[in-house]
Formats: sequence, C-alpha cells, structure tokens
Amino acid sequence: MSEGTIKRLTDKGFGFISNSSGTDLFFHMSSVEGARFEDLREGQAVSYNEGRGPKGPRAENVRLR
Repeated sequence: MSEGTIKRLTDKGFGFISNSSGTDLFFHMSSVEGARFEDLREGQAVSYNEGRGPKGPRAENVRLR
C-alpha cells in the first residue's frame, strides 16, 4: 500500500490524494474502506492502492491512517 494526504474533497463524493512524488490521484467515495466519506478531511493521511481509471491513475482501497 502507498501513503499520501487528502489534497481536496468535493461535495459530489470524490477527491484527490497527493503522494510523496507529487502526483495527484483521483478517488471516489466507493473506494473508501473502514470510514464514511463524510469522515474524511483535507490534510488527513491515508493509505491506498494505486490503480488505473479511464482518465488516468486513481486511488483504490483508501483507508485512514
């Protein structure tokens, strides 16, 4: 699993995670595990698996650290 920080959240159920290499990864609320989307805050540390979506890299299996 990789680690990063939540960079931005939207009210439409998705957000972006910034990782140590400076890449921003898209994630959708359906990929959050062990927490509700409403529990997430910008700046929180998370762990995730990197996957591929139709528009580029995305975070999957997102968990709060």
